[in-house]
Amino acid sequence: MNKLKQPFHKSNRFFHKYLPTIESEDQINYRNMSLIIQFISKQGKILSRRVNRLTLKHQRLITIAIKQARILSLLPFINNEKKSNFISRTIVFRTKKK
Repeated sequence: MNKLKQPFHKSNRFFHKYLPTIESEDQINYRNMSLIIQFISKQGKILSRRVNRLTLKHQRLITIAIKQARILSLLPFINNEKKSNFISRTIVFRTKKK
């Protein structure tokens, strides 16, 4: 049979099963720091939905909670540990020679 005359078959798509990382009794808000910290990388970035394996609704709520916690200074915007160590080593007080 010619390729043009063959019927078009859709491949079976694989759908991810989302893991229940957020329990029903957990509240997603900026005060629940133990829950929020799970969804932040070492650099302080919000992890993507693919990495977190959350639903769209939960990812949106987590993102809003993280942003609120950052604005209220409960979380840092970025984790500057390497920069602060580097700056503290490079700052040297110079004294005037007499």
